[in-house]
Amino acid sequence: MTVADTERRRLAVDPARTALVLVDLMDRIVGLPLEPRKGDEVLATAEELAAAFRAVGALVVLVRVERPGVPEQPPGSGLVSGLAADGDMEIVKRTLGGFQGTGLDERLRERGISTLVLGGVATNLGVESTARAAGDLGYDLVFVEDAMAALTAPEHEAAVRLDFPRLGTVVTGSEVHFV
Repeated sequence: MTVADTERRRLAVDPARTALVLVDLMDRIVGLPLEPRKGDEVLATAEELAAAFRAVGALVVLVRVERPGVPEQPPGSGLVSGLAADGDMEIVKRTLGGFQGTGLDERLRERGISTLVLGGVATNLGVESTARAAGDLGYDLVFVEDAMAALTAPEHEAAVRLDFPRLGTVVTGSEVHFV
């Protein structure tokens, strides 16, 4: 085990200043053929994280996309059934990322949030776009690799191995703990 691995395993976040941000966990997206893991696997890890965050009073943010300019959203456009709980913040986006025109930044700052723990689908699209905007806004970022998937394994791997380490810390769900 390297020093970096040891430091990563000790990652602890302050529940009062940290939010879990889960992107596009909707039936029509989770049901796509995803890699390197299936949508159900991403969802299971995301649900475990959300339960852990809620248990310590930390904020859970659920971001979902709606197509702009259409009279009706396609079937499966709501959050996966059972994902949301009382006290969670739901954000509806109409762009790739979760910040543009949603009020998310203002709502997080009102709560004193400075660290975001991210997961969702697709790793290199909605999650990465949300993360890049968050980084530009000054948030500290944590990426939960096993709470994400993309349309192809190479897209997921490029984001997780090349981009995310430059923006924040990459961990697995079991490595997230609270101070």
